[in-house]
Amino acid sequence: MEHEESITDGETQVTIKSVVQRRTDEVAIDAVSPNPDQPRTNFKKEPLEELAASIQKDGLLQPILVRPVGAQKYQIIAGERRWQACKIAGLKTVPIRIKEADDDQALELALVENIQRSDLNPIEEAYGYRRMMERRNLTQSEVAQAMSKGRSTVANALRLLELPEEAQQLLFEEKISAGHARAILSIPSKEGRQKLTNKLVEEKLSVREAEAIARLFSNKRDDTTQKKEPIPKTYKTVARALKDVLHTNVKVKSSGGKNKIEIEFTDEEDLERLFEELIAAAS
Repeated sequence: MEHEESITDGETQVTIKSVVQRRTDEVAIDAVSPNPDQPRTNFKKEPLEELAASIQKDGLLQPILVRPVGAQKYQIIAGERRWQACKIAGLKTVPIRIKEADDDQALELALVENIQRSDLNPIEEAYGYRRMMERRNLTQSEVAQAMSKGRSTVANALRLLELPEEAQQLLFEEKISAGHARAILSIPSKEGRQKLTNKLVEEKLSVREAEAIARLFSNKRDDTTQKKEPIPKTYKTVARALKDVLHTNVKVKSSGGKNKIEIEFTDEEDLERLFEELIAAAS
């Protein structure tokens, strides 16, 4: 039978669905350990201490969701923040709710819980998605479906992993915002991305300032890309001949190894005239 479990910290509530019957026990706090695959790794000290004070006053109202990992040993699926606060509060035992789950199920449940709470840092979320893709051989669309997210949301999160490592660390430590990260990623070259990252380390730039600098770096091109290959004289000769035949401006353009002819016309009637001229010339 399908059950729904609500996991609550303070005023925040999420629901995780499962098809496995659970039971609730009280166990020694040392018998419970964090999951090394837990997507959330950044726990702020001040909110933890506030939660610990609340637990000291009223106790832990919501059990920690765990899975058995040995004789009387348990690993956290959801609720590591509450477990850490219980340790700070000096609790010797904690209430747990036990669920059978393999490594992949535990990762998915932890990711669902944290994302629904909006507790995850963008970098933590991105690495969580990537671990799901790698370990379960899923596509972005399949991850999005499992997380009840849009595919573009997952794709944009994963794109953060294209940031320079230093920029990823800044985002993880909340020293820059997702807006700064998008500005960095708007620069096509690795060198430009690194330069903007360095400026963000050195200066406290707003997102708008970062975007303006990103546009400058994006518009700068190497001398090799700025130099255009000259259009062959034969192309120009043909363009002049077409101009004389069609009685309109004709231009030959060359870009990225591709060539094209542009023929100007004023309106639908002029276009029909050009069409007739070209048909007559071809016959």
